[in-house]
Amino acid sequence: MTATTTTLTDRYIEAILSRVPSRQRPDIERELRTSIADAVDDRLEAGADPAEAEAAVLTDLGDPARLAAGYADRPLQLIGPGVYLEYTRLLRALLVTVVPAVAAIVGLVQALDGGDASAVAGEAIGAALTAGLHVAFWTTLLFAAIERFPTPRALPVQKWTPEALPEQPSRRTRYAELIIETVATVLFSTLILISPRVSTEHDAAGDPIGFLDPWLWDTGVVYVFIGLLIASLGLSFTKYYARQTVPLVVGRALADIATALTLIWIAANDHLLNPAFVEAAGWSAADRWTNGIIIAISIGTLLHAVFGGISAIRRR
Repeated sequence: MTATTTTLTDRYIEAILSRVPSRQRPDIERELRTSIADAVDDRLEAGADPAEAEAAVLTDLGDPARLAAGYADRPLQLIGPGVYLEYTRLLRALLVTVVPAVAAIVGLVQALDGGDASAVAGEAIGAALTAGLHVAFWTTLLFAAIERFPTPRALPVQKWTPEALPEQPSRRTRYAELIIETVATVLFSTLILISPRVSTEHDAAGDPIGFLDPWLWDTGVVYVFIGLLIASLGLSFTKYYARQTVPLVVGRALADIATALTLIWIAANDHLLNPAFVEAAGWSAADRWTNGIIIAISIGTLLHAVFGGISAIRRR
């Protein structure tokens, strides 16, 4: 080869090596140089010009970025074909359930607050758009993470076979449960996050009085709680798409236990309802029975997580 064609090969290989992990570079470089040299030699034996032969070989190999992604086993698409159908199904289900529900709740609160029709419609539409953006963003982020971590090989793109026909009712039931859990988590988290700005009670300045204790935001506990809900939901998705293992069962049980203990701690320390909201709404005994109900439900959830986890581990 001439110096010009050698530089072209070096540039091509360097463009690939810069995009792959350093531990793979020696083997990849050796393989590329050998295959390129063999392909160029074949063309030279057929009477091709050296420069044209090398350019043709590199052209056949294609974009080095795409080739590097293949070596690194790294998908180039955000949502690949392995999970695309499930992604679109879940996204549609969330958009047609969560978004209208959020809009209806916000509109109802504004109507109860005495807002006129234009204000109610504006708040409802704004809430719907915000909820839609959040649903699209977090659903996309979740599926992008599922496809990449921890083992992308768990989601292979396979040729269609009769086995891909509609699942048996048991699997459809589990998918329906997954949808219900996702909708409930998104709705519950949305209501918590918008509670400081949407309320039926207002202070002297006309600002809304959130029904949840501001202490939850001041200490960041509310974000920890929502993080636990999201972690539990993510483990549910992993359980559905991947083979159930003991670490997965333990992780889900720990997430549920941590969520229940957090709720018990919040209620036991009387940090659930906002005292200002309770006073403004005239709920004199609300703190006692609300905290009691939350503690009772959390204890039930805690026991279910513990015994459910033990049962699943024994089955494994």
